[in-house]
Amino acid sequence: MANSTESDGSTAKPSKRRLFSRKPKADKSAKKPGRMKQVVEVFKMTRRNDPNVVWIMLLAFLGIIAVGLAIGFLIQNVVTMVLISVPLAFLAAVFILSRRAERAAFSQIEGQAGAAGAALSVLKRGWILQEQPVAVNPRTQDAVFRAIGRPGIVLVTEGPSVRVKQLVDAERRKMNRIVPNVEIHVIQSGRGEGQVPLQKISKTAQKLKKNLTKQEVQAVDKRLTALGTRLPIPKGVDPMKARPDRKAMRGR
Repeated sequence: MANSTESDGSTAKPSKRRLFSRKPKADKSAKKPGRMKQVVEVFKMTRRNDPNVVWIMLLAFLGIIAVGLAIGFLIQNVVTMVLISVPLAFLAAVFILSRRAERAAFSQIEGQAGAAGAALSVLKRGWILQEQPVAVNPRTQDAVFRAIGRPGIVLVTEGPSVRVKQLVDAERRKMNRIVPNVEIHVIQSGRGEGQVPLQKISKTAQKLKKNLTKQEVQAVDKRLTALGTRLPIPKGVDPMKARPDRKAMRGR
């Protein structure tokens, strides 16, 4: 018996193959820039703020190549030493670029409101950071930022040492009431006597003696968060805008 098709006037449904055969085109403009492009952007930013970086990188690169060639002539194996020294020279140049880029990034935000909080943002894992200042003087815009880690509570000040002392003392008394057994460290940001430059704040915090376990760090943060006292940020204090790009500083 011959097969016949009946038409009821309705439009035939497209097959599944036809429905799913077309894949949406990827938006090329949404792609993240490649690593080499990021390195080039970091290099341009660093050169604008530190013109000597080109010569320092070149000196390090050529210096390592020269040492490699000298060793190669001594052991009578120049080719092998060149193959070893070229990657090492490139890594040395990139390392110098990373360090100088970090310094240039901090020099751009130095003196801006929220710069001390931005300096804390480059701390490694194991730290709980408070993005907003925990204490602010609305008139002078002096501020105190807080980080909690294995060393305890770290307060980073922003403003002249004498003027910001009142904010620090008040915050210290409050912390002692909530977590009396936790050590409190104070780092004063700035370039005056007894102050720490922005680029060295994270290193200074990392070098502090560890007094808490990871579980105790979480417990301290929960107790402080439960206090629920958040101060309004005065006009001009925006730590999010002042935050340097970590990936750019590392050349990633």
